[in-house]
Amino acid sequence: MMGKMIIGRYLPGNSIIHQLDPRCKFIATFIFVAIVFLANNWLTYLILSIFVLVAVAFSQVSLGFFIRGIRPMIFLILFTVALQVLFTPGGQPFWQWWIFSLSNLSIKNGIFIFMRFLLIILISTLLTITTTPLQMSDAVGAILKPLKVMHFPVEEVALMLSIALQFIPLLSDETTKIMNAQRARGVDFGDGNLFQQLKAIVPILIPLFVSSFNIAYDLSIAMESRGYQSSSHRSKYRQLHWQGADSLVILLFIVLTILLIIFRS
Repeated sequence: MMGKMIIGRYLPGNSIIHQLDPRCKFIATFIFVAIVFLANNWLTYLILSIFVLVAVAFSQVSLGFFIRGIRPMIFLILFTVALQVLFTPGGQPFWQWWIFSLSNLSIKNGIFIFMRFLLIILISTLLTITTTPLQMSDAVGAILKPLKVMHFPVEEVALMLSIALQFIPLLSDETTKIMNAQRARGVDFGDGNLFQQLKAIVPILIPLFVSSFNIAYDLSIAMESRGYQSSSHRSKYRQLHWQGADSLVILLFIVLTILLIIFRS
């Protein structure tokens, strides 16, 4: 059975990570996604891995929970890694046929790509499971607030991001329900070759799109009935407070960046 998508789901808790300012977690996540590309050897990836594992430990969420959430994306990750392994030129070749080749360099790059995907997914998941969608919306609005001078629709972007993050697990659950219903009617999604399996997925897309439009319509009606209006004059019940722990976290990410620059080959 397809694993549940955990990106976009909030897991209530009282850990150090949960208590951080959502602006801090957003900034730290974007810094990590940027600096992960600085890693280009075993030592730098080891530093990143230890850093992420420590962050996961501080969230008081089991690592197995994160791993189970990665399962729905494992095919995409392995497909990307396979392309990197089979189409990377150079290095000592082990096997070659037509346009495909396998070498020590391609295997090394494939492992690095896999680790890069894994680390980015883990740190992004850490953000979403420790931050409520409303906190994310407030954080994005606060971070993008300087763009208001250029008449950038900050509130609209923050709202769209908040809704999109909530739709990820919702659509994942809908997909699982539709697949279970299809299996009950005798559909086998793992039967046949790759093209036959892809063809079997087509009947899932139509009911999924219909369900998505219905959910979006219900959401728009609910927002309209409650008189929601995006305006810069709206007051906020929840106030964000930047504390010393948030500054310390950003400092740690700066130190991590410096370490990656020093130890990269």
